[in-house]
Order: sequence, then structure tokens, then C-alpha cells
Amino acid sequence: MSPHAVDRRLVVAISSRTLFDLDDSHTVFERAGVAAYADYQVAHENEPLAPGVAFPLVRKLLGLNQRAGKPLVEVILLSRNSSDTGLRVFNSIQHYGLDIVRAAFTGGAPPYTYIAPFEADLFLSANGDDVRRALAAGVAAAAILPSATGGDPDGPLRIAFDGDAVLFGDESERISQEQGIEAFHRHESEHVDQPLSGGPFRGFLAALHALQSQFPDDQPPIRTALVTARSAPAHKRVILTLREWGVRLDEAIFLGGRPKGPFLEAFAADIFFDDSGANIESARQFVASGHVPHGVSNPEQ
Repeated sequence: MSPHAVDRRLVVAISSRTLFDLDDSHTVFERAGVAAYADYQVAHENEPLAPGVAFPLVRKLLGLNQRAGKPLVEVILLSRNSSDTGLRVFNSIQHYGLDIVRAAFTGGAPPYTYIAPFEADLFLSANGDDVRRALAAGVAAAAILPSATGGDPDGPLRIAFDGDAVLFGDESERISQEQGIEAFHRHESEHVDQPLSGGPFRGFLAALHALQSQFPDDQPPIRTALVTARSAPAHKRVILTLREWGVRLDEAIFLGGRPKGPFLEAFAADIFFDDSGANIESARQFVASGHVPHGVSNPEQ
């Protein structure tokens, strides 16, 4: 995977249901169908939607442009709405003053096909099928679940990642699940000098690292963290892998299997990405969380 160009914008594609709270209108869709949903949206199109789980993240991402004085980040809206029903979404974007100008309204069709033309580094959606298709196409993607928003609205943008099957491949995780923890530690010790393969979020991490380089080291508006169930001695291979990639993580927390939620709260994460459903259940009680349906922990993919 080639490094992210320093002079290219970070592009995040996001669905309308993650940016705004569309629970009421989605309930209309599920109970009464497409026509009733369209009528409902048109009737309420001048009523701003409430912020959704990913709204604080998007606001902080776009705020980086103001801080830098140049366009470093772009947020793209990808929505299954039609352009007609999507008018309420754009009215809400304008209401909150979000600098989002590009969008694709697909009228019910899967929107993931537009991720590549928009050159998105990350795709966030409430639709698990769209997320799986994006991952299969080689794009970092996560299903945003109902979560606490967490984070610090006045602090830097804080993004946390799991390691295996997210930043890294799932080879080591497979050994852990299939052969046990002792075999896992033995394998990591024997392969400590061999870098881990890249997972679906390696490219996004590189893009964040390139973005961080645009700001002074003593005034970082972005902080990243690895929050992993690994513990010593399996930590060493992770550290050496990141060094080999030339990518910096600001913090690394090796939990040895402890629940992640309280540590993510302490980090004040604006969002956390993990492939494990159990870890996401812990995390989303404290911070906005995105499930990455990838690797051995997600055989249904």
C-alpha cells in the first residue's frame, strides 16, 4: 500500500444516518415503506435534524481546515436517500454550518460504488452491508453503532484503533482463536522481527499521519491511539511494525484482555474502531464506536 500523499486532502465519506439522527424517519420507512418515508421527509424538510453519533467527529474534522487556514479535510455525504428526500439532510448541513458540498444520493441503491471516484480514505455508515462491500473493495470502513458520543468538544481530534484485523492483518488473531493464547505469544515472539501485514485501516492511519505532519508538533490538533488486547511480550512486534511503516501513534495501550471502554473514555476518543463485537459493546457505552466487520472474528463477511 503506497503512502498517503502529504499534499492530498483526507477524504471521509459518511452516510446521512451517521451524521444525523434519522431514527424517527427510518421508523416510518420500516413501518410504512418508501412512499410514506418520502412524504415524511418532504413534510419536515425545513426542520433541522438532530446531530447523529458521528456529528462531533465530522465537526472536528472540518475544523482542522480552519485551524490550518487551508483545505486539508473533505467530508463527502453518501446517502441512500433520493435527491428529493435528501433535501432535508442538506438543509440540516446548512443549518449547522458544516462545510459539506459534495454528495451522492442513490435513491435506495448501495452508495459504496461512489467511494472510489471520490477517493475516500474512510467510509462510515449505519448500513453493515455497505460497510462490508467497501471493505471488500479495499476501503477502510466501519459500521457506526448507537453509542455515547464521548470525546472533548474543545480538545483535539482523538481517534483510537484496535490492532489485529483493523490496523494489522488478522493472521495473529487467527492463531489466538484457533490455537490459544500460548500459541499466539509463541508465534509473536518467533516472528518479532517480521512486520505484521497491513489491515483495512492501514491506509487511513497513514493519511492521518500525513495530516498530522501539517501542524506544529507542539500544538497537535490530532491525537491517535492504539488500544489493543495484546500485552507483553506481544507488544514488541506491534511497535516494530509501526516503526517499519514510518507511522507514529501518539499513545499505545496494551490491555491484556481488559475491557476497553473505560480506557477509551480516559483517552477521550472521538471515535474508536474495532473488529470485535464484544469490544465494541464495551466501547460504545463510553465513546462513539465503529465496528469493522473484517477478519476471523467476522466469518459472516
